[in-house]
Amino acid sequence: MKIHEKYMSRCIQLAKNGLGTTYPNPLVGSVIVHNNVIIGEGWHYKAGSPHAEVHAIKNAEMRLTSEKSSLENIFSEATIYVSLEPCSHFGKTPPCADLIIAKGIKKVVIGSTDPNPKVAGRGIKKLIEAGCEVIIGILETECDELNKRFFTFQNKKRPFIILKWAETADGFIAPVSRKEQAPVWITNELSRQLTHKMRTEEQSILVGTTTVLEDNPSLTARDWKGYSPVRVVIDTELKIPETASIYDGTIKTIVLCEKPKKHDGHLLYEPIKISEDIPSQICTILYKHEIQSVIIEGGMRTIQSFIDVNLWDEAFVFKGKSIFKNGTPAPILQGKVIEKMNIKNDELIHFKNHSL
Repeated sequence: MKIHEKYMSRCIQLAKNGLGTTYPNPLVGSVIVHNNVIIGEGWHYKAGSPHAEVHAIKNAEMRLTSEKSSLENIFSEATIYVSLEPCSHFGKTPPCADLIIAKGIKKVVIGSTDPNPKVAGRGIKKLIEAGCEVIIGILETECDELNKRFFTFQNKKRPFIILKWAETADGFIAPVSRKEQAPVWITNELSRQLTHKMRTEEQSILVGTTTVLEDNPSLTARDWKGYSPVRVVIDTELKIPETASIYDGTIKTIVLCEKPKKHDGHLLYEPIKISEDIPSQICTILYKHEIQSVIIEGGMRTIQSFIDVNLWDEAFVFKGKSIFKNGTPAPILQGKVIEKMNIKNDELIHFKNHSL
């Protein structure tokens, strides 16, 4: 592995620590290298908190101060690696490009250029004008993949869309009837735990009216540590009772309906026209709320509606061993299989939309 790729790989590894906590900001990791030794590293934790470059510089300063080294001399000879272009504007925090320049770091290696119009090359330009040597595009594909949610949001003006469902060995996602208003489990407890982990990584989760009426889900991340996603529910005629678990007031919940009501705390109502392209309307609403990613968990008609208009990026299909013989058929999906894996006695198939 080439030396720049080695340290950029570490940036990517660090950045992934922020998955699920940095929204609406991107995932960013940074390392500072002097004489082929990492002297500082960091990642962006949360929106409003210091960026990755700030943490890496503070980490280096703490180490070097304890060793009584000359900060000025070492920084002037060091290289800072960052997976995404350093910001150049004042937001909730000062510009990272300015900090790099102020610390006297003369060499900057960048993975991806930031597509945000507030940055979009301005950080790179500022560094070059200050006399820094700037190298761009190291592991660019991997850095772009790291921020696929942020890049989709910025470039396509919509959230990154993930489809997710569980189906039986004979291709059904729900039985013909059920004994109670509760989920009918198709997969094992490990698959369900992985589903909750996924919820902590994405910014929102979407279901339709029927799913709520039949399963009464809470749509939270109960089996994995992390934030629960924003709940988004299609309920055009407001059929869901106020006693439903999604209305417990603990998490921001967006209800999509034809005749919206007044917002009530964490409960927000957004207008949607049933006669028009619903998936596109949903994307527009989520973009307005600065939601970068959404997991669409059900039901079949909701998932299939996104498939039919080719509006999805990835899909995760969990296949259990149970047999229903009859019931609600699983959605029909055409996509490139990225990975297959066994989770105890279940199979997980990961798809990517190759036509986008």
